[in-house]
Amino acid sequence: MSNSAAREVKRRDDVFVEKTQTKIWLEKPSESNPYIAETSYCHGYEIFDLMKNCSLVEVIYLLFKGELPTDDQKTLLEQLMIGLINPGPRHAATRAAMNTGVGKTNPVHILPIAAIVMGGERDCGGAIEDTMRFFRKNFRQPPEEVAEQMMSAENVEDWPGFGQTYGGRDIQTTRLAETLLALEGAGEILQWAANYVVALAKANAGWLPVGLAAAVFADLGFHPKLGGPVYQLITAPGLIAHGFELYTKPLTSMPYVKDEDYEIKN
Repeated sequence: MSNSAAREVKRRDDVFVEKTQTKIWLEKPSESNPYIAETSYCHGYEIFDLMKNCSLVEVIYLLFKGELPTDDQKTLLEQLMIGLINPGPRHAATRAAMNTGVGKTNPVHILPIAAIVMGGERDCGGAIEDTMRFFRKNFRQPPEEVAEQMMSAENVEDWPGFGQTYGGRDIQTTRLAETLLALEGAGEILQWAANYVVALAKANAGWLPVGLAAAVFADLGFHPKLGGPVYQLITAPGLIAHGFELYTKPLTSMPYVKDEDYEIKN
């Protein structure tokens, strides 16, 4: 086969649109220059009206859902975002942010690097979709029965959204769940998950942050595929803060692993 034949690209049968379209955002062009926006609309709401009348949480919800939240939905999401704003210095994504910062990488790269780690499957945004689908599949069943099935069939580390933290129940996340459950906006998935957690106590297991977030996202009507990215968004401020804190410090601010602590395998 000749080089020219090898590079030949056959015509696709797909019909592509002439312009990229979005229902999320409308830019009203200036009369003097159609390439400059005079104002913008988010799902029909003018951005300056949103700035005047809405909170950041409401606009975030509007972006993802196409409508403004009710007061109860706003409070539920806002409280979750505050409670999970920082995954803590021991979380793998935070460690990635800290290592990025202390290594004097450009600070604009702290979040992208840490967010990649936060997209992982263990205690990260990557677990959100599976947990939300777990709720979809099981929340019509008695939570006690589902818990018994999980405890008898699977390793605790494989339970979607729930389990143990360092061999025990996550106390802070349990307290956060109790706070959210007391809100008017607490929905049926969150209530079901709370009863499920009671049954998991036999295995000394309970809420994990990703499980709590998944329950709230499900009650708010978010798509399971969207849950992970929203979780990354919620935790982003904490990741940036930890990364930049270490950026301002010398390399010696992080522990140095001694040679004898390495295991070298041929």
